[in-house]
Amino acid sequence: MDIAISTIPVLIFLVFLFALDSFKLVTIKLLIISFAWGVVAALISYYTNSCLLSNTGSNLQTYSSYIAPILEEVLKAASVIMLIRFKKIGFSIDAIVYGFATGAGFSLAENIYYLTMNPDPNLLIWIIRGFGTAIMHGGCTALFAIVTLGGINRQKISPANIFAGLFTAYLLHSLFNQFHIDPVLQAIGTAIIIPAIFVATFHYNEKSLRKWLEMEFFSEIELLSRIKKGEISQTKAGEYIISLKERFRPDAILDMYCYLSLYLELSVKAKRNIMLRESGLEPPQEEDIEQKLAELSQLRKNIGKVGELTLAPLVKMKYNDLWKLKQLT
Repeated sequence: MDIAISTIPVLIFLVFLFALDSFKLVTIKLLIISFAWGVVAALISYYTNSCLLSNTGSNLQTYSSYIAPILEEVLKAASVIMLIRFKKIGFSIDAIVYGFATGAGFSLAENIYYLTMNPDPNLLIWIIRGFGTAIMHGGCTALFAIVTLGGINRQKISPANIFAGLFTAYLLHSLFNQFHIDPVLQAIGTAIIIPAIFVATFHYNEKSLRKWLEMEFFSEIELLSRIKKGEISQTKAGEYIISLKERFRPDAILDMYCYLSLYLELSVKAKRNIMLRESGLEPPQEEDIEQKLAELSQLRKNIGKVGELTLAPLVKMKYNDLWKLKQLT
């Protein structure tokens, strides 16, 4: 009964968040991996915290309020950083779910341990841990994911992004552990405020994602159609490429043209797949996708940074654009 009260609320909310993802950005495989890492992070945290606490002679309340949150948030954040690093997270929608899954795994392991150490505690303690502490752990990691992802400029995750996300998560975790207000009220507030923030963020980002898809999808289809018909010279994009002839060699211009054409083709397919998943349909499997992605990567190397910056007005290669291409694999 105690373990159910302390774990079911956070698991129910995790399932609820997963169900809210109408674009099907979250995969079951990565969700399970994120959850499992949360369990591993809790085990590492327990042994490390025990060692540090015994060797430093710190007061338990001081340690749990200011030191433990640093270690725990860094460990939980590791899975999110890896997902962002390999372009497995694209928007706040999947960032929230994967981050919360890691926190849920952490809280599950932590609560099982505490139940083992205290087999017959006050039921109120487990209500607080289930509706307060567990939601807090999931919320902090999800918040880290949102802040870190939101700060990414162009392609790479920077130490500044990670620090901003960690500081935000640490601040919330530390304040929670200090119990400035009644624990019951704090648990109730956590169980209401954090889910409300995430649900609101979900709805806002779904609208943004839908707008992003609609705006780029049709413009890219039109430009790709002109390219395939040999009418690109009649477009502003074509005029721009023609204007580059005086600055680049013919072979470089050809590579840029091929890069633009292939990027548009793959970008349209990636957006098509996202919209199909939102409609509950399975995207078609195309055998040549890996080959085309490899070709795009090679063309990108051929044109170099100068060529990439030159094509920036036509080809956006920010983090979200790299992420959408990753969805084709």
